[in-house]
Amino acid sequence: MSGSTWDRSSIVERILDRRLIAVVRAADADEALQVGKALAEGGVDLIEITFTVPDAPSAIARLTRELSDGVVGAGSVTTPEQAEDAISAGARFVVSPVGRLDLIATCHRRDVVCMVAGLTPTELFHAWQSGADLVKLFPAGAVGGPSYVRSVLAPLPDLPLVPTGGVTFENFQTYLAAGAKAVGLGGALIPGDLVRSGDWRELAEHAARFVRALAGG
Repeated sequence: MSGSTWDRSSIVERILDRRLIAVVRAADADEALQVGKALAEGGVDLIEITFTVPDAPSAIARLTRELSDGVVGAGSVTTPEQAEDAISAGARFVVSPVGRLDLIATCHRRDVVCMVAGLTPTELFHAWQSGADLVKLFPAGAVGGPSYVRSVLAPLPDLPLVPTGGVTFENFQTYLAAGAKAVGLGGALIPGDLVRSGDWRELAEHAARFVRALAGG
């Protein structure tokens, strides 16, 4: 079964199993496609194409067709209209950097995973109680990183947190050990110099280092 046909519960299971979500920002849809293919080759097959990418739905649609077993989602989604466009293009999960709770119903009507963001314990809890499948903690690095995750989860152990922002190769396993269900990785996973040079083979190898570290950790 391909990522484009999996249902919502299966996508949640995939995220909880893989635990690494690539957050792709690119100059255009062509670049996003190449980045996504390289990441999947390296074993990071949860790929979030952000709406900061020009014509993001096109990139989502093209990458969904290219990846036989990867799961493509949309990020930086701030309106239900963007969510609808992303889902129509093939996105199986939708991520917002803010607490747009109305996105939850939009996604769930179409059997798509929704992850909205919060920062304070109240915001995070409210997002979860409103029906978000997972809750994005953003920007995680700016508020204490793994120690903040531990502090939030101490009284709220069931929160399905996905920290994003400031997650690196050096600390991503510490986030997971602190109780995060998964992590979102941007620049640390997708170095700008490799993208600018178009060194897709090295980008795939760079992604594989994260996968190997997770398997060994």
